Amino acid sequence: QVQLVESGGGLVQAGGSLRLSCAASEHTSSTYAMGWFRQAPGKEHEFVACIRLSSTDYADSVKGRFTISRDNAKNTVYLRMNSLKPEDTAVYYCAAGSGCGSGLGSNYGMDNWGKGTLVTVSS
Repeated sequence: QVQLVESGGGLVQAGGSLRLSCAASEHTSSTYAMGWFRQAPGKEHEFVACIRLSSTDYADSVKGRFTISRDNAKNTVYLRMNSLKPEDTAVYYCAAGSGCGSGLGSNYGMDNWGKGTLVTVSS
């Protein structure tokens, strides 16, 4: 199974930006979906964004603020987060799988997970 390692989390003030990275341990085709989920303290795990081929999907709560992208040559997917809010505070998990879509269940077709990176947004 492909190993996923996240980086780029940290502490940022509200309104600031961060870029998360997720490196896969081996080459992944652009047909292999990759994405991000998050879990805030006391809350359930939730979908953030995913990408497969040139198609992307975002949670309503991050549309217009977050951008997912991938560099297949580097086996890496990124999540650029702008205009961060305190409610974006969470552990962010990289995910991968065969699909990217809400019709594929609560995990959007993802079944492989990284260990997570903490993002804290201060007010």
